[in-house]
Amino acid sequence: MTDLVAIARSFFAPGKGLLAADESVHTATARLASYGIPTSAEMRRQYRDLFLGAADIERYLSGVILFEETLSQKGNDGKPFPDSLAARGIAPGIKVDEGVEPFPSSPDESITKGLIGLAERLKGYKERGAVFTKWRAVVRIDGDRLPTATALHENAKRLAAYAKEVQAAGLVPILEPEVLLEGGHSRQRARAVIEETLGTLFSVLEEYSVDRAGVILKTAMALSGSGSGKKDTPEEVAEDTVAALLSSVPRQIAGIVFLSGGQTPEQATENLAAIARKALEAEAPWPLTFSYARALQEEALALWKGKEENVASARAAFLKRLDLVSAALHS
Repeated sequence: MTDLVAIARSFFAPGKGLLAADESVHTATARLASYGIPTSAEMRRQYRDLFLGAADIERYLSGVILFEETLSQKGNDGKPFPDSLAARGIAPGIKVDEGVEPFPSSPDESITKGLIGLAERLKGYKERGAVFTKWRAVVRIDGDRLPTATALHENAKRLAAYAKEVQAAGLVPILEPEVLLEGGHSRQRARAVIEETLGTLFSVLEEYSVDRAGVILKTAMALSGSGSGKKDTPEEVAEDTVAALLSSVPRQIAGIVFLSGGQTPEQATENLAAIARKALEAEAPWPLTFSYARALQEEALALWKGKEENVASARAAFLKRLDLVSAALHS
């Protein structure tokens, strides 16, 4: 019998977190293009290898979330990515949702698809080495109009159905209801929406009899919207983020990981450090860590530019950022 609770808790080893390397083909293509890097399946493989093939990442990473394409690719060492990660003590995971579609009842909002055929896909992912999974829902703020309670509830139902299916398959589910940074909203509004989103989610998880001790929550921080013109201090972010989590997240869950969600590497690092300090001060009942994509990759991609001769300097920048983010957990 797989001990899902023990596996889920293992991601929170001191100073370690998750690399989110699960960008879809579309997102990976757009990201590479933004650095002037030509895109192809081979270039996406090299992009993944830049990070997954770097030496010493096991000092900072307990897991990596992969995209389906990457789960089947091999690194420059000739080994499948999941195998080379597992050999270094890094758990391979997989994004299992199939993206978002407009919500019929509220077309300005989206719901996540991917439940059809999920059980069969999970079986295949497990055979290829995945030990955990991730499902993302998207929550958009627009004044008091969005999000609607109906959309929050529908996404929570899908997250719960996903989590139930994943636990039945002997894998650990990460639940990511992302409250988007885009918008002109205040930090206080973001906090209220995070509270409502998570309150709805954990209520529905209970209805579906999901084992909460074996789930990991991936959440946004409480931040002023990107169009608000307001720059929050790390202390403000920490105050509202920790308060939102304490009011809406049950103590039984395995832990909480934060997404960077469009923050710069510096912001994501400084805000994480402040949140870790605040959580300690507030005696928060769950362990916390990071699950960043862009905030860990941005500096390396700017140096790499898709060129072999830049791999060493790009990897050095990646490891330096990993070191800073890891240190933020206990600063």
